[in-house]
Amino acid sequence: MSQIQSEWLQVSPELRAYYSRPTGNGSFPLVLVFIEAFGVNEHFQEVAQRLAREGYAAIVPDIYHGKVYDYKDFQNAIGHLRTLKDEPVIAEAHASIAVAQQRPEVAEGKIGIIGFCMGGRYTFLANAALANQVAVAVAFYGGGIAPESDPAGRPPLLEHVPAMRAPLTLLYGAEDQSIQPDEHARIVAALSRAGKRYNLSVFPGAPHGFFSDRRDSYRPEVAAEAWQIALGEFAKYLGVDK
Repeated sequence: MSQIQSEWLQVSPELRAYYSRPTGNGSFPLVLVFIEAFGVNEHFQEVAQRLAREGYAAIVPDIYHGKVYDYKDFQNAIGHLRTLKDEPVIAEAHASIAVAQQRPEVAEGKIGIIGFCMGGRYTFLANAALANQVAVAVAFYGGGIAPESDPAGRPPLLEHVPAMRAPLTLLYGAEDQSIQPDEHARIVAALSRAGKRYNLSVFPGAPHGFFSDRRDSYRPEVAAEAWQIALGEFAKYLGVDK
């Protein structure tokens, strides 16, 4: 595992991003991290740090612009989620990637994306919207990709599937009450019809939010297994110079 250093980067006057990387000169593949609905909290700073220890430069766009919600403050967190629009979020992701790629330690042309919950949905979308940049994408329990009706009023994303190029991994909990098996089926059908490279894993006994050790839904064994799947995908498609 690499020694790391972390800091906040100013992407634009309106946007900052949390950035963590291995010490040394690089070059390090870049991983963009999309947050859950609770903001760039300590958990997501730790996600970036974990990626850095594995040899990646990790950047987390603060798409909540400084707002952070407690995991028990679900109502206000989801209220904030409802205010987001897809196009500005993708623009902020693109800007964050651009700022990171200007840094000398970041490898050129090696970009992965990972996201959780709300961020899993944005990972799915970014795999299409940023298709000319993304080499691999991993989405943890991304809600709102293909529901019959999204409670947050977000548009479904299956129409974007034909634009995807990078291999996509989708990770779900079997006990996730917010993402039903019929949604998995619609996603699989769309990806298969379009001839895309993807993997979809469902973990028995795991609820929504199984990855975060700050949440009551945390399942350590499932989280560890899913993390290894994600790291395996990044190693396969990005490589790491250690």
